[in-house]
Order: sequence, then structure tokens, then C-alpha cells
Amino acid sequence: MNTNIYASPQATLEHESDTVIPLTLKQILFSFRGRIGRKVFWLCLLVSTLITWVIIAGLAFITFALSGNTDTSSSLYLSIMYLLCIPTGWIGLALQAKRWHDRNKSAWWILIMFVPVIGPLWMLIEAGFMAGGPEANNYGPPSA
Repeated sequence: MNTNIYASPQATLEHESDTVIPLTLKQILFSFRGRIGRKVFWLCLLVSTLITWVIIAGLAFITFALSGNTDTSSSLYLSIMYLLCIPTGWIGLALQAKRWHDRNKSAWWILIMFVPVIGPLWMLIEAGFMAGGPEANNYGPPSA
């Protein structure tokens, strides 16, 4: 501490809300904690959707084009599709939860999707297009 009463005051410029915490890809896709911005949300959603479509197309080609029995093929295809819904659904929920956290709202706001017409539109506007605050909120500091 400076005892000179005429010295200029010293202050730490780093504030708690100025720190940005980077999330790993595993945390972004599978964790329900933290915050993500719009860019990360849309990119992860786009990439996961494209990967899912490629898997679905590949499975359709393998099960229907390469096998002769259509009853067995369709039941195998449907069972694999149901199994594919589990990780893609989890990723979608995790991305939405972190996006709602960025808007300083609880992840329970995901349930607004069940309100006909208004719910999906509300989610698209608020979680998809509106920016989160640059400062720390109830769900932590913003992520990189």
C-alpha cells in the first residue's frame, strides 16, 4: 500500500463479470450448465443436424438398398432411428438450456415449446435471435 497521500489511486481493472470461461465441445453438447452465445448455439445446432441427416441417409441406404427383405429392413431402420433420437434429443436440450441461461432464464423455459404456435416462435426469437448479457448472471459468466 502506498502511504503517499498525493499518489493517484490504484485499482484493479479486472472485474468478475469481465472474465470469459471457455467451454469444451463436450460441455457444449452434453452439459446443462453454463452459457453459450447465439453463434455457438446456431453452429452446434446446424452441425448436429447435418450429422444426423448424414447418419439417417446412410442407414436408409444400408438397410433398404443392400438388403432384400423389406420387413426386416424397415424394423431395423426404425429401431436404429429411435436409438438415434436419444443423443440428438439430449444435445438439443443441452444447447437450449445453455442458451436460456445466457438470457438469464431457467432451463425450464424449454417447456415453452409445448405451447402451440406461440411457444416455438417465442423460443426462436428469444433463444435464437436475442443476445445475452455480456456480464455474469445467475448462471455464470459468459462463455467464449
